[in-house]
Amino acid sequence: MTLPAINLSASEKTLLMYGDSLSAAYGLTDIDRGWVQLLQEKIDSHQYPWKITNVSISGETTAGGLSRFRSTLAQTNPDLVLLELGGNDGLQGKPLKTIKSNLDQMIALTREYHSDIILFEMKIPPNYGPVYTQRFTETFHELGKKWDVPVIPFFLEGVAGNDALNQPDGIHPTEAAQPMMLKNVWPELSPLLAQ
Repeated sequence: MTLPAINLSASEKTLLMYGDSLSAAYGLTDIDRGWVQLLQEKIDSHQYPWKITNVSISGETTAGGLSRFRSTLAQTNPDLVLLELGGNDGLQGKPLKTIKSNLDQMIALTREYHSDIILFEMKIPPNYGPVYTQRFTETFHELGKKWDVPVIPFFLEGVAGNDALNQPDGIHPTEAAQPMMLKNVWPELSPLLAQ
Protein backbone atom coordinates (compact mmCIF):
# COMPACT_ATOMS: atom_id res chain seq x y z
CA MET A 1 0.00 0.00 0.00
CA THR A 2 1.43 3.37 -0.98
CA LEU A 3 0.81 6.39 1.15
CA PRO A 4 -0.57 9.49 -0.55
CA ALA A 5 2.02 12.14 -1.26
CA ILE A 6 1.92 14.99 1.21
CA ASN A 7 1.16 18.28 -0.46
CA LEU A 8 3.34 20.68 1.50
CA SER A 9 2.04 23.69 -0.43
CA ALA A 10 -1.46 23.03 0.90
CA SER A 11 -0.28 23.72 4.44
CA GLU A 12 1.73 26.77 3.45
CA LYS A 13 0.63 30.11 4.78
CA THR A 14 0.92 33.43 2.99
CA LEU A 15 2.57 36.42 4.62
CA LEU A 16 1.79 39.62 2.71
CA MET A 17 4.46 42.31 3.02
CA TYR A 18 2.73 45.59 2.30
CA GLY A 19 5.17 48.45 2.57
CA ASP A 20 7.18 51.19 0.93
CA SER A 21 10.80 51.56 -0.21
CA LEU A 22 12.11 50.34 3.17
CA SER A 23 10.64 46.90 2.41
CA ALA A 24 11.15 47.05 -1.37
CA ALA A 25 14.97 46.93 -1.10
CA TYR A 26 15.21 50.38 -2.65
CA GLY A 27 18.68 51.28 -3.93
CA LEU A 28 20.23 47.88 -3.25
CA THR A 29 22.23 46.38 -6.11
CA ASP A 30 20.92 42.94 -5.11
CA ILE A 31 17.28 43.02 -4.02
CA ASP A 32 17.72 39.52 -2.59
CA ARG A 33 19.74 41.15 0.20
CA GLY A 34 16.77 43.23 1.37
CA TRP A 35 15.42 42.51 4.84
CA VAL A 36 12.21 40.91 3.53
CA GLN A 37 14.16 38.32 1.53
CA LEU A 38 16.39 37.76 4.56
CA LEU A 39 13.21 37.19 6.57
CA GLN A 40 12.09 34.51 4.10
CA GLU A 41 15.47 32.81 4.45
CA LYS A 42 15.17 32.88 8.25
CA ILE A 43 11.61 31.50 8.06
CA ASP A 44 12.86 28.69 5.81
CA SER A 45 15.77 27.91 8.14
CA HIS A 46 13.24 27.39 10.96
CA GLN A 47 11.05 25.34 8.60
CA TYR A 48 8.04 27.51 9.34
CA PRO A 49 5.33 27.02 6.68
CA TRP A 50 5.25 30.64 5.51
CA LYS A 51 5.87 32.16 2.09
CA ILE A 52 6.21 35.92 1.75
CA THR A 53 4.48 37.83 -1.03
CA ASN A 54 6.21 41.21 -1.09
CA VAL A 55 4.20 43.88 -2.89
CA SER A 56 6.01 46.85 -1.34
CA ILE A 57 6.35 49.89 -3.60
CA SER A 58 8.94 52.64 -3.27
CA GLY A 59 7.31 55.98 -2.53
CA GLU A 60 4.03 54.40 -1.43
CA THR A 61 1.76 56.40 0.86
CA THR A 62 -1.14 55.23 3.01
CA ALA A 63 -3.56 56.66 0.40
CA GLY A 64 -1.88 54.74 -2.41
CA GLY A 65 -1.74 51.63 -0.27
CA LEU A 66 -5.42 51.89 0.61
CA SER A 67 -6.41 52.33 -3.05
CA ARG A 68 -4.99 48.93 -4.02
CA PHE A 69 -5.40 47.08 -0.72
CA ARG A 70 -8.74 45.36 -1.32
CA SER A 71 -7.69 43.97 -4.70
CA THR A 72 -4.35 42.84 -3.26
CA LEU A 73 -6.07 40.99 -0.41
CA ALA A 74 -8.44 39.35 -2.89
CA GLN A 75 -5.55 38.23 -5.11
CA THR A 76 -3.21 37.00 -2.39
CA ASN A 77 -5.62 35.82 0.33
CA PRO A 78 -2.97 36.28 3.05
CA ASP A 79 -3.00 34.66 6.46
CA LEU A 80 -0.94 37.53 7.85
CA VAL A 81 -0.27 41.08 6.66
CA LEU A 82 2.75 43.14 7.66
CA LEU A 83 1.69 46.76 7.16
CA GLU A 84 4.72 49.04 6.87
CA LEU A 85 3.29 52.30 5.55
CA GLY A 86 3.07 55.89 6.74
CA GLY A 87 6.70 56.98 6.57
CA ASN A 88 6.26 58.77 3.24
CA ASP A 89 3.08 60.45 4.53
CA GLY A 90 5.01 61.75 7.52
CA LEU A 91 7.90 62.99 5.40
CA GLN A 92 5.37 64.82 3.21
CA GLY A 93 3.70 66.35 6.27
CA LYS A 94 0.31 64.81 5.45
CA PRO A 95 -2.50 65.42 7.96
CA LEU A 96 -2.35 62.94 10.82
CA LYS A 97 -6.10 62.44 10.62
CA THR A 98 -5.76 61.28 7.00
CA ILE A 99 -2.87 58.92 7.76
CA LYS A 100 -4.79 57.38 10.65
CA SER A 101 -7.97 57.02 8.62
CA ASN A 102 -6.17 55.28 5.75
CA LEU A 103 -4.41 52.82 8.05
CA ASP A 104 -7.64 52.27 9.98
CA GLN A 105 -9.47 51.33 6.79
CA MET A 106 -6.71 48.92 5.80
CA ILE A 107 -6.89 47.17 9.17
CA ALA A 108 -10.68 46.94 8.82
CA LEU A 109 -10.25 45.33 5.39
CA THR A 110 -7.95 42.65 6.79
CA ARG A 111 -10.72 41.72 9.23
CA GLU A 112 -13.12 41.43 6.30
CA TYR A 113 -10.72 38.98 4.66
CA HIS A 114 -10.09 37.14 7.96
CA SER A 115 -6.37 37.96 7.84
CA ASP A 116 -4.20 38.79 10.81
CA ILE A 117 -2.22 42.02 10.66
CA ILE A 118 0.83 43.54 12.30
CA LEU A 119 1.50 47.27 12.14
CA PHE A 120 4.96 48.76 11.90
CA GLU A 121 5.62 51.79 14.08
CA MET A 122 7.08 54.56 11.95
CA LYS A 123 9.07 57.60 13.02
CA ILE A 124 10.13 60.75 11.20
CA PRO A 125 13.02 63.18 11.74
CA PRO A 126 12.52 65.79 14.49
CA ASN A 127 12.64 68.72 12.04
CA TYR A 128 8.88 68.35 11.50
CA GLY A 129 8.31 69.83 14.94
CA PRO A 130 7.92 68.01 18.26
CA VAL A 131 4.10 67.91 18.25
CA TYR A 132 3.65 66.49 14.74
CA THR A 133 6.59 64.10 15.18
CA GLN A 134 5.26 62.69 18.45
CA ARG A 135 1.63 62.50 17.34
CA PHE A 136 2.71 60.80 14.11
CA THR A 137 4.34 57.92 15.99
CA GLU A 138 1.50 57.72 18.51
CA THR A 139 -0.95 57.16 15.63
CA PHE A 140 0.34 53.62 15.09
CA HIS A 141 -0.01 52.68 18.75
CA GLU A 142 -3.51 54.16 18.96
CA LEU A 143 -4.57 51.98 16.04
CA GLY A 144 -2.87 48.98 17.61
CA LYS A 145 -4.92 49.48 20.78
CA LYS A 146 -8.16 50.15 18.91
CA TRP A 147 -7.92 46.97 16.84
CA ASP A 148 -5.90 44.88 19.31
CA VAL A 149 -3.15 44.27 16.77
CA PRO A 150 0.58 44.04 17.48
CA VAL A 151 2.79 47.02 16.65
CA ILE A 152 6.42 46.31 15.80
CA PRO A 153 8.68 48.96 17.35
CA PHE A 154 10.59 51.21 14.94
CA PHE A 155 12.54 48.73 12.83
CA LEU A 156 15.18 51.29 11.80
CA GLU A 157 16.38 51.51 15.41
CA GLY A 158 20.17 51.68 15.28
CA VAL A 159 20.01 52.38 11.53
CA ALA A 160 18.21 55.72 11.15
CA GLY A 161 20.60 58.64 11.48
CA ASN A 162 23.68 56.44 11.06
CA ASP A 163 25.50 57.64 7.94
CA ALA A 164 27.44 54.39 7.67
CA LEU A 165 24.20 52.40 7.37
CA ASN A 166 22.30 54.69 5.04
CA GLN A 167 22.53 55.44 1.35
CA PRO A 168 23.66 58.96 0.31
CA ASP A 169 20.05 60.24 0.56
CA GLY A 170 20.21 59.68 4.33
CA ILE A 171 16.83 57.93 4.30
CA HIS A 172 17.25 54.52 2.71
CA PRO A 173 19.27 51.83 4.50
CA THR A 174 22.26 50.17 2.86
CA GLU A 175 22.70 46.45 2.32
CA ALA A 176 24.72 46.30 5.56
CA ALA A 177 21.70 47.63 7.47
CA GLN A 178 19.25 44.99 6.25
CA PRO A 179 20.21 42.25 8.77
CA MET A 180 19.80 44.82 11.58
CA MET A 181 16.30 45.66 10.34
CA LEU A 182 15.43 41.96 10.35
CA LYS A 183 16.90 41.61 13.84
CA ASN A 184 14.59 44.41 15.03
CA VAL A 185 11.53 42.72 13.53
CA TRP A 186 12.20 39.08 14.35
CA PRO A 187 11.48 39.04 18.14
CA GLU A 188 7.95 40.37 17.52
CA LEU A 189 7.31 38.21 14.51
CA SER A 190 8.80 34.83 15.37
CA PRO A 191 6.19 33.80 18.00
CA LEU A 192 3.38 34.35 15.48
CA LEU A 193 5.18 32.47 12.72
CA ALA A 194 5.92 29.55 15.02
CA GLN A 195 2.25 28.98 15.92
